Amino acid sequence: MNVRPKICLCLTEKTIAEDLKVLDKYRRWIDIVELRVDYLTDDERLYVRNFPEQARMPCILTIRRRIDGGLYDEGEATRTTLFARALAFADQDVRKNFAYIDLENDFRIPCLQDASLAFGTCVIRSYYDTEFPAGDLSKKLKSMRITGYEIPKITVTPKSLAEMTLFFRQAKEPVDFEHIYCAAGPFSAPEKLLANKIGSSIVYTYTQEFIKENPNQGLIDPVSMNEIYNFRMLDADTKVFGITGYPLNIADSPFIHNDGYRKHGMNAVYVPIKSESIEESLEFADEIGIKGMSISHPFKERIMPDLNSISSEVGDIGACNTAVKIDDEWVGYNTDARGLHQALIEFLGVRNLAFRRVAIIGAGGAARAVAYVIKQLRGKACIFNRTVVKAKRIAEQFGFRYAPLEPESYRLLENYSDIIIQTTSVGMNVTENTKQKSLSDTFYYGMDYSAEIITTPDIDPLYFYKFRGDEEVYDLIYTSERTPILQRAEAAGCRVENGSSMLKYQGYHQFELFTGEKY
Repeated sequence: MNVRPKICLCLTEKTIAEDLKVLDKYRRWIDIVELRVDYLTDDERLYVRNFPEQARMPCILTIRRRIDGGLYDEGEATRTTLFARALAFADQDVRKNFAYIDLENDFRIPCLQDASLAFGTCVIRSYYDTEFPAGDLSKKLKSMRITGYEIPKITVTPKSLAEMTLFFRQAKEPVDFEHIYCAAGPFSAPEKLLANKIGSSIVYTYTQEFIKENPNQGLIDPVSMNEIYNFRMLDADTKVFGITGYPLNIADSPFIHNDGYRKHGMNAVYVPIKSESIEESLEFADEIGIKGMSISHPFKERIMPDLNSISSEVGDIGACNTAVKIDDEWVGYNTDARGLHQALIEFLGVRNLAFRRVAIIGAGGAARAVAYVIKQLRGKACIFNRTVVKAKRIAEQFGFRYAPLEPESYRLLENYSDIIIQTTSVGMNVTENTKQKSLSDTFYYGMDYSAEIITTPDIDPLYFYKFRGDEEVYDLIYTSERTPILQRAEAAGCRVENGSSMLKYQGYHQFELFTGEKY
């Protein structure tokens, strides 16, 4: 059974008035709304009967018990009364009644079911399984549909991407009646975005505010579903691409790729795939039929043994950020280097870095890609890292110098400070420069720092360095407009840039590798 899934917004405010205000904010992006009565205050629960008429949209009535992940913890008799009150005095205009009522599989009250059928209210029969089911999902769906009228709904909580893969494998089994599959937890985002692949008739979304209060749960808001993931344009034949990593900071990558598919008129989608191992990511990709993935931290080096072939950039850099399935084989590429090359040339306004000295901060996979680009552009560099042995490996490969990232390297850092490229994750998501300094930092090499804000090493890798104002500073972090290091550099008069330009350009190159089309 192949129907376009309806986008449902779950309302979780304390009052009906607040729920209606939220509904108006998101109305244009949704098809139906779920009133979570268990979130309402006791007094407000008495007035849910008029909600459908006020909402002017098909509504699901849900009073979820705490044992099923909701907030309702009173007796079943009281809950039955609340359900009955919400269904009572049915209007001949069915739009003024609840379109759906969500009743658990073990909550079978004949009078409620009979009233629902009489009033034209569909019964969603729900089964919540916090432990991932080892049984047959399609068989479970059929067993829940006793009268033949219910819409069975199964919600599972996969504890890993491997379990998410098993969920999709089972959920792809065809059934010839309307049903709903849901997944909860940090690995569950693909279930919402790929609901078409498993025939689910409803996909549940939450407000942006609710998601901020409940992060890392795989939740998606309806605006993102439409404006980023083009959900209403997707179907069972949609080609799937994605980004994988852990804990997976997806930033702007989905917007870049999905905007490209929309502009080219392609039936494709790019989704986040959180995983604790690259092997589980590849297994999921094979199950779903994913033909290309962006490889994020910490898998850029770990994926190497799983690739069937690699590009020259991957061989030189020793890291892969793009994997493409070609003739059933995974081929590795590195578009970080291409993106950085383009971004640096644009930022610096030069064709090459001849006679320029570059300080590379960090010695991870990103630093290796930076070193590769600096070598291509004929620049000289010194790699600074807290663990010197890691800096040494990269430096020796590309013929650069290396040094510890500490105050004792100040003079050498100053000597290589024409361009400073920050490659570590230090400073990510820090929105305000921490105004802290220690007495020992007040003077260093005879320079008076007393008038300057000195940040700490946990948010600024160059906390000990005083910018002169003529350095050009590029920070690969793109999740913050200005990281602490960029804030200090800009305040001193330096030209600065964050990594959003690199992200954009490497994404363009990935898009071409995935689709064969120029972005």
